[in-house]
Amino acid sequence: MRRILILRGGALGDFLVTLPALAALRSAYPSARIELSGNALAAAVAVARGLLDDAHSQHESRWAALYDSAPLPPAFAAWITSFDLVLNFWPDPDASLARHFQNLSVPIFLTSSAHPTRAPAAAHYGEPLRTLGLPLTNFFYPLLARVNARPLRESDLSTPNSRRSTASTIALHPGSGSAKKNWPLPRWLELATWLHRAHAAELLIITGEAESPATRAALAPFGTSAHDLPLEDLIARLAPCDYFIGHDSGIGHLAAACGVPSLLLFGPTDPALWAPPAPHVTVLQSAPSLDGLVLADVRAALLPALQSPDFGSRFRFDYPGHAL
Repeated sequence: MRRILILRGGALGDFLVTLPALAALRSAYPSARIELSGNALAAAVAVARGLLDDAHSQHESRWAALYDSAPLPPAFAAWITSFDLVLNFWPDPDASLARHFQNLSVPIFLTSSAHPTRAPAAAHYGEPLRTLGLPLTNFFYPLLARVNARPLRESDLSTPNSRRSTASTIALHPGSGSAKKNWPLPRWLELATWLHRAHAAELLIITGEAESPATRAALAPFGTSAHDLPLEDLIARLAPCDYFIGHDSGIGHLAAACGVPSLLLFGPTDPALWAPPAPHVTVLQSAPSLDGLVLADVRAALLPALQSPDFGSRFRFDYPGHAL
């Protein structure tokens, strides 16, 4: 197997649950060139760690030809047929994409639904590998702490940092890709207040483009802001944290992959499918909505970890990173 192409769309979390399958392919075919078309920003995490050789944006216009009934442009068709294996997780409701690959006689074309039908999600995305004799048994892939990220500036070294503080550092991410998956902002403010008063915790407030300026302003007094950081920089900020609290989100998967003990709040989505399958991740679900979840519920879920004599004694590392 010399060349492999993977078609995988979605946001950060969707990509991260595909990492175990990518790792299995890389382990089985260490010298193969593996490329992916999808979320190129998320896939850069895998390129940096050697799981992928290149990542292409799913929004490039050339990919639209795969959903057209017309023959592919000759140069694009020639490039596609240079791959020995194509693994598709893109939607293909009328099988037009599959027909193109069949007509091109790509040696191996494997496809599976874009949405997982088997829990955990990583198991679904690893299922096609069975055809290659590669049954996936590890459904969680830990990341490295920091690869090819910019040097930290002094302004980055407030909290958390590579110098050990006496206070614990807890990362909070109050958002996700969908408002219906979010705990209401007033509850987050209650939680931040309690963590400050009862545990003297230093808070890292993680926000992105999905969080409104009003949300960021409301949480700003409680801790250090990490707003819309490049992924490698965010990994570097997350990895030294003692704990992470968030939702069913890509950032929740990222924190887990950084080895940070985590509490993830789930509302309408299924944690059996979407929660990171790792022992350091705790799930608190309030279905069908997180509106019914109160501070006392979250506090009760947190206290066993916060009161543990081992809390904060996790192996910590200096930048640039080491394997977790």
